[in-house]
Amino acid sequence: QVQLVESGGGLVQAGGSLRLSCAASGGTISRNTMGWFRQAPGKAREVVGSISWTSGRIYYADSVKGRFTIARDNAKNTVYLQMNSLKPEDTAVYYCAARPDYSGSYYYTRADDYEYWGQGTQVTVSS
Repeated sequence: QVQLVESGGGLVQAGGSLRLSCAASGGTISRNTMGWFRQAPGKAREVVGSISWTSGRIYYADSVKGRFTIARDNAKNTVYLQMNSLKPEDTAVYYCAARPDYSGSYYYTRADDYEYWGQGTQVTVSS
């Protein structure tokens, strides 16, 4: 059973930066894809990006491409979401998630692709 804990959310002004962390425990994540999702009030949960531990392949949604960066620290079993040039429309609860990925050949971009979820961390961007 994989346990995921997000941290690093907060309040930031437009144009600022935040770095979110997702620490995983309860088993190896070396054969998984880790995803970042976000959900604004009244809206569906949407993918931000993902990283495959199997292949290293990284995916970014068009809405964040060029502004957000996913990175990993294998020694700490942690994946990061570096968010730069933040906009008010980035305001949401951000979640990390995990699912098995044995081939590393597919981008998992749907919320229902993922089995394990963190509790979420609030990101608020003021104008």
